[in-house]
Amino acid sequence: MAIVDKVVNSENGPEPRRRRQPEAARENILAAAETMLVDSGPQSLKLAEVARAAGVSNASVLHYFGSIDGVQTALMERLIRQLVERVLAVNALEAGSLGGARASVVAMFDAFEARGAARLAAWLELTGQARRLTLVREAVREVVEARVRQIPGASAETLENFMLACIVTALGVGLFAPTMEALLDKPVGRAREIAIGLLLGQIQATLGGV
Repeated sequence: MAIVDKVVNSENGPEPRRRRQPEAARENILAAAETMLVDSGPQSLKLAEVARAAGVSNASVLHYFGSIDGVQTALMERLIRQLVERVLAVNALEAGSLGGARASVVAMFDAFEARGAARLAAWLELTGQARRLTLVREAVREVVEARVRQIPGASAETLENFMLACIVTALGVGLFAPTMEALLDKPVGRAREIAIGLLLGQIQATLGGV
């Protein structure tokens, strides 16, 4: 059964009520919840606040997700799918040169440093639901397997270790860099710049230059 929501036009007042398809309505609610997660953290994901941000009633949220826990679970799954897509996109990048290695590191940072991904990882860890990241693990292994074929002398263990360092560092940058840069009077982006430089130095030393 479709849920009817009111759409308000700021210039002309209320517009005629319209029906939303279930998938579009669910997506609207999850998009609002994702924005709240990124802006304010998981503690902001409460039923009334999510409904207000999505421009729907509390009943609409409950109709599609059953409870606020259902919203949170669906949001976790949505963000994990997005993260997997970003990780797998690394496979499309050239890998057999220093420029290619840098592009790969930057792409991984873009995937894991993003505040949504960093807060998702922290949220899953703090709530004991890190097992949900199984799909991310499989995506990382797929990238590693592809890189082993592309980079002469690289072993799966070496690349897995490098990816581990890259992911943990990127998550740390995503969670703490803005605060620490401000506290230490450093320009925005300095932590990312240093971290990427260190990781590139590590892979060059390990693989003897790529």
